[in-house]
Amino acid sequence: KLYKLLRLECPPLGLESLRVKDPQLRASSYKRRGLGPHRGRLNIQSGIEDGDIYDGAWCAQYEDKKQWLEVDARRPTRFTGVILQGRSSIWSWDFILTYKVQFSNDTLVWQPAMNGTKEAVFEGNQDTETPVLALFNESATVARYIRINPQSWYENGTICLRAEVLGCTLPGLSTQGTKDKLDFRHHNYKEMRKLMKSVTEACPDITHIYSIGKSHMGLKMYVMEISDHPGKHELGEPEFRYVAGMHGNEALGRELLLNLMQYICQEYKLGNQRIVRLVKETRIHLLPSMNPDGYEMAFKKGSELAGWALGRYSYQGIDMNHNFADLNKVMWDAIEFDFQNNDKSKLINHYIPIPEYYTAEDAFVALETRAVINWMQNIPFVLSANLHGGELVVTYPFDRTEDWAPHDDTPTPDNSFFRWLATVYASTNQVMSNPDRRPCHNENFQRYNNIINGANWHTVQGSMNDFSYLHTNCFDVTVELSCDKFPHASELPIEWENNKESLLIYMEQVHRGLKGVIRDKDTEAGIADAIIKVDDIDHHIRSVADGDYWRLLNPGEYEVTVSAEGYNPSTRMCRVMYEHYPTICDFRLTKTPKQRLKEILAKGGKLPKDLQLRLRQANNCKVILN
Repeated sequence: KLYKLLRLECPPLGLESLRVKDPQLRASSYKRRGLGPHRGRLNIQSGIEDGDIYDGAWCAQYEDKKQWLEVDARRPTRFTGVILQGRSSIWSWDFILTYKVQFSNDTLVWQPAMNGTKEAVFEGNQDTETPVLALFNESATVARYIRINPQSWYENGTICLRAEVLGCTLPGLSTQGTKDKLDFRHHNYKEMRKLMKSVTEACPDITHIYSIGKSHMGLKMYVMEISDHPGKHELGEPEFRYVAGMHGNEALGRELLLNLMQYICQEYKLGNQRIVRLVKETRIHLLPSMNPDGYEMAFKKGSELAGWALGRYSYQGIDMNHNFADLNKVMWDAIEFDFQNNDKSKLINHYIPIPEYYTAEDAFVALETRAVINWMQNIPFVLSANLHGGELVVTYPFDRTEDWAPHDDTPTPDNSFFRWLATVYASTNQVMSNPDRRPCHNENFQRYNNIINGANWHTVQGSMNDFSYLHTNCFDVTVELSCDKFPHASELPIEWENNKESLLIYMEQVHRGLKGVIRDKDTEAGIADAIIKVDDIDHHIRSVADGDYWRLLNPGEYEVTVSAEGYNPSTRMCRVMYEHYPTICDFRLTKTPKQRLKEILAKGGKLPKDLQLRLRQANNCKVILN
């Protein structure tokens, strides 16, 4: 019922989403800068150091009933409610038990919120994290300013709070924020399925829905495929994926992908040449909800009341961001073995196999994670992004530090290209690229141009990005889309505009670098599993079933060597240009004499004269050497 009120009545003013700016927040007093009124925002997260400038609440300097936090709506507003939360801190336990609310149009004369003939006293929190909603009576005051006035607080703590204010600016709700006619609302599982079906009905020639598996609670993990020939891999056409909702309460990515599939369908039908080219040259896969069970939990509680963590984990309590096989350790152990024993037989830099312990039936691996791994292994993805929420930054692999340090720059051999990918998204995102924006919580990512090596932010063992890079051909980054993990529906049109260009231009990067087909010189058949090595980059990729490959690279000239079992290696120079399309760099390999011999003998045939001559020469060489 409370969530229905939130959805049908007035939306949040935007303390959590930062739509309310720092100068709009004032307080009667505050302990220090890190506990100032600008920190009194719902779900804001503190830093790990006690006393830093990024603390987790507004805290008053004095402990009396005259303290207040004030919000300036900047226009006449019908205030309908307040959501309160305690202080985010690993060192302190502070929250408000009861409070009053006052309204004003000039900050001089204040009118209290009433409960009949008495001044209303609202119930606050019983812990630091659970958001508590208080709704005003139907005759809520229209005013410009609102004050939250604590009356009692946790006896062993002090006056600290985080808040969100609900209100409708007059004469009505805020403007749409975009010209695109899309379904801007939060969709539960049934509504998501219905929307995806409507897209396939509107664009049956370029769309296809399929499921990669089921969640623990039996909800299907639906994927929308968009291609000019949906349902099959086309020779030379790269495969791209977006994954959202790994953490079920980070809901913006889910809605952005639903918006994206609608937008592509609409613009393709209108003949938008950019979209037409993207659809014809790329096979796109959109997974809006990797953790549907977690999302349903957060959705039922509501966008403002789910808190910071409800719905983050799978139904089994698994954080899927740490649930993929840790192949970094396998790789680094092999490197250490090589260093100590001067034995490169165990050295491998790509297609690292999954350890046996991870594939055991009793391994602590979510069904959803297993489904995504199977999906990765079945489709030759080239590029991907994992959409998260709660910050504004793009991170790139590696996500895990080598020595278990809390954070340390841990680059991949493809670091320059990963930085390019991250920069492409961050520099075209309207909020990330705004030089005047404030930090979300406790990190100022603007000093890094809104991109950072994942491990340099915080180490993550078993991330999807690292697994994707080390086990498949696919390059994957994480996009933290918004300070607010679960923005109110009224924010979705604005968030779409913030991210639309970024989503499109990032997909187009799948066409940067080299592509080609590895063929048998004699039969012209494609050669699967050929290894493509780029000189000076210690990370190889492999050709797929029909012999085609894609190697993401920045512009430049590269020495490329291709090898395959039973074939002589081949090397050539390939130049990557600055244009959006890839450089075609095909290879034709000749079989080794040994391989030709094996194939002929297997068929019961006679050896050709040239092969007999080669074998005779090889034997003569052995005799001379002996």
